[in-house]
Amino acid sequence: MVTPSEVTDTRSVTKTGRTRSPNTPDADPPRIVPRRHPGRWAAAAGALLLFAMVLNSVVRNDAFQWNVVGDYFTTGAVLQGLWLTLWLTAAVMVLGFLLGTVLAVARLSANPVLRTLSWGYVWIFRSTPLLVQLLFWFNIGALYPTLGLGIPFGPEFVTVKTVNLLGPTLTAVIGLTLHETAYAAEVVRGGILSVDPGQTEAAQALGLSRRRTLRRVVIPQAMRSIVPTAGNMLIGTLKGTSIVSVLAVHDLLYSVQLVYNQTYQVIPLLMVATLWYIAVTTVLSAGQFYVERYYARGASRALPPTPVQRLRLRLAALRRRLRETTAADARPLIGGDR
Repeated sequence: MVTPSEVTDTRSVTKTGRTRSPNTPDADPPRIVPRRHPGRWAAAAGALLLFAMVLNSVVRNDAFQWNVVGDYFTTGAVLQGLWLTLWLTAAVMVLGFLLGTVLAVARLSANPVLRTLSWGYVWIFRSTPLLVQLLFWFNIGALYPTLGLGIPFGPEFVTVKTVNLLGPTLTAVIGLTLHETAYAAEVVRGGILSVDPGQTEAAQALGLSRRRTLRRVVIPQAMRSIVPTAGNMLIGTLKGTSIVSVLAVHDLLYSVQLVYNQTYQVIPLLMVATLWYIAVTTVLSAGQFYVERYYARGASRALPPTPVQRLRLRLAALRRRLRETTAADARPLIGGDR
């Protein structure tokens, strides 16, 4: 038989001395208050104030002539120059990374001749300014007036004049591609070296050839390191194509220059080119984010949230916080707390 003294009292005493049952809801539960950071808010306010001042000076400055910018933003000459810029960027990036991948593999080869030649190529083209390379290729006719195909130290079967073969646009493609290849080779080589050697050993243990191991095992994992740098190179190439205007190639900048040489409205036409570069760069940056997210699938358990998903998470957290605040304010008082 259990005596009353042996019965465990499950009731508890509050701070005010009242007896409260464990089933009774707590009238004043503990709340976690986030730490305040006044310095962060002060820095954010200062940055917003500075941004507002700069934005006001740009929008309300009549020297920019925003009405002229709107008139020339979608003209035929500007859009043709934009199309050539995009085409030139795409061609240079594709050709540059194809050749750069070959150079990277040669640089990692066990053949000392291939290693030396690939290293020499990268060394020469990374050491020479891009403008010098373009001017050199533009004046290649002074060194080689004709180009021929035939037997070395023997007869030539096909001969063509260099002036008729290399126009300004083709010269720009060749110069930019050879320059891009040197940097792409280092990007691909760094990505391949970032892959754990155990992956290659495991593929060899399964009997895969070196070519298939590189194509199916190493390159897909190396893309996680290649894509961010390649995205930066893509944006840099897009802006770097403006240098071909010195060769009279009708890219975006050269098309704008032709217009303001006639109208003398330099600032608004330069703003047209600037806004187009910003717009295209923004689209490429968004594409780079999704490509990086695609190749991050095997590196982490959860993929990084997209901007839309991040916005939804913040809105859900805000709604949850508002509900908790409303529920805390509406909770009735109990007993002597009335």
